[in-house]
Order: sequence, then C-alpha cells, then structure tokens
Amino acid sequence: MRANYKLQRLFIDAPLAADAMVETSREQAHYLTHVLRMREGAEVLLFNGRDGEWYAELAEAGRKSVRLRVTRQARPQTPVPDLLYCFAPLKKGRLDYLVQKAVEMGAGCLQPVITQHTQVAKAATARLEANVMEAAEQCGILAIPAVREPVRLDSLLEGWEPDRRLIFCDEDAATNNPMQALSGIKERKIGLLVGPEGGFSDAERAQLRARPFVTAIPLGPRILRADTAAVAALAVIQATVGDWG
Repeated sequence: MRANYKLQRLFIDAPLAADAMVETSREQAHYLTHVLRMREGAEVLLFNGRDGEWYAELAEAGRKSVRLRVTRQARPQTPVPDLLYCFAPLKKGRLDYLVQKAVEMGAGCLQPVITQHTQVAKAATARLEANVMEAAEQCGILAIPAVREPVRLDSLLEGWEPDRRLIFCDEDAATNNPMQALSGIKERKIGLLVGPEGGFSDAERAQLRARPFVTAIPLGPRILRADTAAVAALAVIQATVGDWG
C-alpha cells in the first residue's frame, strides 16, 4: 500500500492503536502548532516502527506537547529490509546525505566502518539516528533501520555472517560494468560496503578479496565521490539482487 504524502507524518515512540492518546515531543509540538499552524481536529499520520501507520487527530495543544487521538490504521507494519549497509563515515554534510539516501534506498541496518583512509574516526550515533528518522518520516517508511556503533574493517570481516554476501565497491576492478558480478550472486542476504573518499588501501582490498563471502563490483568508468557511490551501488544492487525485482 502506497504512503499518503498529503498529511504530515510523525514518529511517535508509543504504542499505536485505535482510540489511544499519545503526546508529541516539545519540538514536534512547536512544529505542528507554530510552523504548520495546526489546530484541534487537524489530521496527521503516526508511526512507531512496530504497529504500522495510523491516522490521528490533534486533540489538545499545549505549550510543551500536543495530545493526539489515534483513530484508524492507514497501513500495516512492514518488515525491516534485510540489507546491511556498511560505510566509512564522511564529514557531516555528506554523511547526512549518505544516511538519508541509504534509508530511502532500502537499507535495513547502517554499520559505520573505520578504514585506513576514513576521514572521520568517530560517527555520532545520535546524529545518524536523527537522519534515519527524518528520511523515514519524509519518505513513508514504516520500518526504522537500526544504527550500529562503528567498527574497524577487520572486526567487521571477522564477525561477518557466512551466509550473507558482502558486496564492496572496488575502483580497481578490471571492468566498468557491475552487472556480471551481481548476476552470479545467489544469496538472499546481502551486505554492501562503500569505502571512504580516499578509497580502500591496497592491503584492505586484498583482505576483502581473500574472503569467500565477498564480491567486488565496479561502478562505471567515472570516479565517484563516496556519497554518490553509495546511491549508485544501492541502485544497481536493488535492481539486480534486491527488492526492486
């Protein structure tokens, strides 16, 4: 069922069911009453990542919160996509874009990975989660992707699920076309690894290629920035071995 994009969507961390009363945060209350200028009786959509999406009416507006009355379900809950998206953290603006687009493109879990050329050694988990929530609210997504704490590349590989195929973007691949490599993948569980702006080191590339669960793919004849490469890789993966088919 398609999302309703005409109504404001809000994430509410509370159980949702018919006739339930829920309260917004102070920031959400300000947005609804001062920015959107909603009044009692106005309708919004609510989701919590567990109970699906629900229509709700503004019942009472206060200075610090807004009380909403849940009326009826709009869409049932969907499962979290089984696509593990691993990425080297970037600087703030580009990282915000990367996370939002990954959520839009169907990532079910976001795993920051520290590599030799990673520009940002630490990824602020709270900021990543805020970007995940913003993308989910804007794009009609019901299942909220998880955000994991950063790990080093060697730790990621040591703890990798053996039945999950890991696809990594290799700028040194011998061809420009990723389709041949992707078409040979039989596993249903997929992970994607996108490196930093400086790319993977030779040692890291050799380490990845030595693992039996890893598939290297190119992304065309042009050099792409890391955030652009992420969107391109997610698109070809979803179109070949992902949920677009």
